[in-house]
Formats: sequence, C-alpha cells, structure tokens
Amino acid sequence: VKTANRGQILIMLYEAAIKNVKKASLAIDKKDIPGKGTAIGKAHDIINELTNTLNFEVGGDIAVNLERLYNFMGEQLVKANIEGSKEPLETVQKLLETLLEGWRVAVEQANKQGHGQGPGPDQGK
Repeated sequence: VKTANRGQILIMLYEAAIKNVKKASLAIDKKDIPGKGTAIGKAHDIINELTNTLNFEVGGDIAVNLERLYNFMGEQLVKANIEGSKEPLETVQKLLETLLEGWRVAVEQANKQGHGQGPGPDQGK
C-alpha cells in the first residue's frame, strides 16, 4: 500500500469491500452471526471511506451519483446484517464489481497517458 498510487489504492479498497461482502454471504450460509457482522462491518467501513473521499467540486454529478450509490450500498449492508439475508449482499457485490471494472479501466487509461497518480475518488471518476 505504501508504494501504491491513488488509483491502485482505490482498486484495493473495492477489492477488499467485495471480499468482505463475499465473507458475509458465506457466514450467513454457515449461520456464523459474529462472522457475518464483522465482514459486513468491514465492507461498510470501506464504503464509508469511499464516500468520505469524494470531491464534489472536481467530480460534479459523477461524485453525487457515486455518493448515492455508496449510500444505497450502506443501507443494503445494514439490511443484510439485520435480516441475515444474502440478497442485499448480492446487490452490493454486483454494484461493487461493476464500479471496480470501471475504475480499473480508468486507472489503466490514466497510467497509459502518463498520469502517475491515476484517477482517485476525489475526481469522481
């Protein structure tokens, strides 16, 4: 992480959130309530961090739309935790995977153009 640029860190955050959503889903299958809560809590923390790094001045409408998606995902994680339901987790996982693919393309393009930092969440994508 110490040598990663902003784009790489963003990708790592998405990957970690997806990993924790998957862990939560497995914990529900195993009836592991503490494990479910821990994994959902970690995913929620990552999504909160993604929300906190948005820059609305630079990102404009894209940052606003990302904030809405992040808020929706947070609500779905809470719902999954309270209800012990996998459906909200599946929704969050699909959204995170879609956003991750978009960010991967953006980071790759930025790196090809010689912008060493790559896009960051403050750029709103």
